[in-house]
Amino acid sequence: MNSASYRIVASKSGYAIEHDGAIEGSYVTREAAFEAVVAPASNAIKDGLAVAIEIPRKESRPAN
Repeated sequence: MNSASYRIVASKSGYAIEHDGAIEGSYVTREAAFEAVVAPASNAIKDGLAVAIEIPRKESRPAN
């Protein structure tokens, strides 16, 4: 693996982080989810990986 990709996604309880195909965490705000992504992204950079963090515009919450 030469890269690490993180995406902030809407979830039932607020926001979560999609990484390697898995949805992780539960955050009240997009900003909180972003703050949670910073440390693992920084570690990936230290490991020599390319890093992408995607934060889409605010989305409406899922219906379920």
